[in-house]
Amino acid sequence: MPETTPRTAPHLLLAALGGTIASTADASGGVAPALSGAEIAAAAGLDQVWPDLQADFTQVAQVSSANVTLEMLFDVVDLARTSTADGIVLTQGTDTLEESAFGLWLLNDSGTHIAATGAMRNPTLPGADGPANVRAAALTALSDQVGNLPASLVFNDEVHDPRFVSKSHTTSTAAFSSGPVLGAIGWLSEDDLHLPHTPQTPTSPFAGLSRPSQLSKVALAEVGMGEPAETLDLIAGSGFAGAVISGVGGGHVPEDLLPAVTRLTEAMPVVLASRAGSGASLRRTYGYPGGEIGLLETGLVPAGILDARKARIVLTLALSFGLDPAEVFARFA
Repeated sequence: MPETTPRTAPHLLLAALGGTIASTADASGGVAPALSGAEIAAAAGLDQVWPDLQADFTQVAQVSSANVTLEMLFDVVDLARTSTADGIVLTQGTDTLEESAFGLWLLNDSGTHIAATGAMRNPTLPGADGPANVRAAALTALSDQVGNLPASLVFNDEVHDPRFVSKSHTTSTAAFSSGPVLGAIGWLSEDDLHLPHTPQTPTSPFAGLSRPSQLSKVALAEVGMGEPAETLDLIAGSGFAGAVISGVGGGHVPEDLLPAVTRLTEAMPVVLASRAGSGASLRRTYGYPGGEIGLLETGLVPAGILDARKARIVLTLALSFGLDPAEVFARFA
C-alpha cells in the first residue's frame, strides 16, 4: 500500500556527482555541471512533502556522467555507512546512471536505501525534469517499503531494479526501461510510492568487504559482423586483468574468432554476455562453432542475467576483491 500524508520529519542525505541535473550555461555555449546538491534539492519542493525535513548535502564530485568512476561509488557507500540519514538520494548524469545504480546495488551494505536519479533536461531548459526526479527519488529513499533494497534507479516517476534497468533513449525524459518483460518495480503518484513488485534481493557477493586498495582493469569488447581477431588479441596482450565479450544473440561469436577467444581465455578470466541488453545469456542451446556451448566449454564464464556493461562491473569487483569470477557470476545465473 502507498504511504499517505502527513509524514513525520525524516533525515535525507543528498550526494551529488554533477551531470545534466547540475548543469548550467558555460563559456563554450553549452552547459556543464556547476550546481550544488543543495541547489538541486531546492527546486524539488521537498518541504511541501516534509515541512520539517532534515536534509544534508555532500558534493562527492562535480563531473559529467562519462567521468563517474567506481571509486566515487565507494565514496557514496562510505557516506551511507557513516550517515544517520533515513534515506539517500544520489544525483548524477544519466549516461552512466544505470551503472552507478547497479554498482550501489552491489556495494551498499549500510542498510540505508540509495535512490539514484538525474535529469535529461538541464535546468536552463523549459520543462527541466531534475526537480521532479529528485522529489520522486527522495520519496522512494525515505519509504519503509524499500528497506530491504540496497539501491534503486528512480526516473520519470518510475522505480527500477538496478540489475535490469538501462538507458534506452538519448534524449527522452522517459529514457530508462527495464526490458520488455520486467518493467519498473513501482511508480510515484500524488507524492505516494506504489511498489507492487518489490523484488527478492539476494545478498551481494561483495557485501561486508573492505574497500580494495586498487581496482582491477577489465576490458569490454562487443562483437559484431566481421569483427577482426586483432580486437581480442590486443586485449590479451595489454595487461588487463580480465575481459567481457559482448556476443551477438544469446552470446555468440563468429567462427573465425575462436582462436582469438582461446588465446584470450588463456591470458585472463573472460565473461561471455549478450549484446541484446535484456534476457539471460544462453548456456546449452547452440552447438555450432562460435555458439555458447563450445565457448563455455573453453572456460568462458556466463554473464547470466547481466548485460555486458554490468558484467564488466561485477568482474572488476570480483577480481579487485580476489574472488572467483565463476562463483560470483553464479549468483546472477
